[in-house]
Amino acid sequence: MNERRRRGIQAEAAARTYLLRAGLREIAANANFRLGELDLVMFDGAASGGGAVVFVEVRYRSGSGFGGGAQSVDITKQRKLVRAAQQFLLAHPRYADQPCRFDVIEATDDPAAPRLHWIRDAFRADDH
Repeated sequence: MNERRRRGIQAEAAARTYLLRAGLREIAANANFRLGELDLVMFDGAASGGGAVVFVEVRYRSGSGFGGGAQSVDITKQRKLVRAAQQFLLAHPRYADQPCRFDVIEATDDPAAPRLHWIRDAFRADDH
């Protein structure tokens, strides 16, 4: 396993723990589809309307020299995430009628114990 992938795995694990402590429930992790991968799929029971399925993109950056992690989730990446989310919902119809949102977690500094910044509703599927 290369160093970049190892750092990504560590950041995703930290993000999962952070979201679980915040009260979200894990549905899936690293859900791979032909059109893309979903880092984390969570359920936020505290979201308005009785809860929401949350598709979380985790972005690790060792520094901010090239912009933050959220900035790296450009329009092309957003479209891939929306398509992967659509495939996920087709594969898991019990969640298809739930409201959905797309969050980004920026992870910085030490990948083993990163500093996390959670951006709820970072973008909307309707924009694509």
